Amino acid sequence: MGRIVVQGGSPLRGSVKVSGAKNAVLPIMAASLLAAGESMICGLPWLADVNTFCRLLAGLGVRCTRLVSERCLLLDCRELESLEAPYEYVRRLRASFLVAGPLLAREKYVRIALPGGCAIGSRPVELHLKGLAAMGAQVQIEHGWVEARADRLQGTSIYLDFPSVGATENIMMAAVLARGVTTIDNAASEPEIVDLGNFLNVMGARVTGMGTRVIRIEGVESLHPAAHTVIPDRIEAGTFMVAAALTGGEVRVENVIPEHMAAVTAKLREVGVHVEEAPAAIRVRGNGHLAACDIKTLPYPGFPTDMQPQFAVLLSLARGTSVITETVFESRFAYLDELKRMGANLRVEGRTAVVRGVRKLQGAQVKAGDLRAGAAMVLAGLAAHGQTEIGCIHHIDRGYEDLVGKLAGLGASIWREDDL
Repeated sequence: MGRIVVQGGSPLRGSVKVSGAKNAVLPIMAASLLAAGESMICGLPWLADVNTFCRLLAGLGVRCTRLVSERCLLLDCRELESLEAPYEYVRRLRASFLVAGPLLAREKYVRIALPGGCAIGSRPVELHLKGLAAMGAQVQIEHGWVEARADRLQGTSIYLDFPSVGATENIMMAAVLARGVTTIDNAASEPEIVDLGNFLNVMGARVTGMGTRVIRIEGVESLHPAAHTVIPDRIEAGTFMVAAALTGGEVRVENVIPEHMAAVTAKLREVGVHVEEAPAAIRVRGNGHLAACDIKTLPYPGFPTDMQPQFAVLLSLARGTSVITETVFESRFAYLDELKRMGANLRVEGRTAVVRGVRKLQGAQVKAGDLRAGAAMVLAGLAAHGQTEIGCIHHIDRGYEDLVGKLAGLGASIWREDDL
């Protein structure tokens, strides 16, 4: 499994290029199942999650071919050999459940294991299944499996009790081949939803309203393969922005869409960090003086839950007391016990964490409990006095492409020790 070792105290300086968005590429890979042909996805991040999704698609009969030099992936979906997504993959990658909508729409049947994913709280697929059922699917759950079938889905009006990203994506993909018009009210509006809708439209779908709370899908008879370049990863970009602020360095984060970073940028400025925006880049300069602030995670365009752990590290070194309120995932504060091991002064009260800033963090042996918690531990190591060892780094590999190499390129004293 290995570990990441960080010797703290080095200000980060230079420029770093953000990879394609993990949370955009996985639903787009699922959407390729809607067309009987070869689609091409570019700007691909080479991540453990992408590899897992490729293996899942291969099990369905999709031929996955990497074009490494072009950072593209060819997905040949001409002939599907299976309509079953086994637990082996779904337990490791929650996004695997996104094949349900495309397979049901194209093949009229899907059998898929109930999912797993990061241990950050309950993320039930009830909204996915309610949406498919509203379009006429017969859904049955038995022994940890979901089976759904429909001769052809019917367009309808669907209201989501919560603006779930995954449910919005699954319903969108199912609705593009449904008969008639489907509207999704209280839909998720994340940039990754817009990216998926753009890919579907290039395939011949008729999707409008992406990025708003009401998405309208006019069903078509068939779709064709398409080529698409995914958007940059806004969470990776935010992680590097916080890293620059934490170390008192100056970093230019490239391949970023600044408007996607509005909530993160606003909070960095609130704590006293200088942030300068360019058309496709953001420059962050820390000054070593951080002020406390309060954060409340919300669906986009609110402050992203996936940036909450990174900001907890930042606020642990801010002057004063900060309050972090987590409204999306009820178990997202589990990593704070690891941060306490490094000297942070904080306490958790339900879905709220109270963080009192300390003068310094101390290097320690910690573990990555989930993907974003792992990134937070790396950031804590960058700012800490002494050496930090982060274990369970397979979580980090799921969502960050060469995090160690990119940070080393900015001047961090960081390396990876893989087990033999």
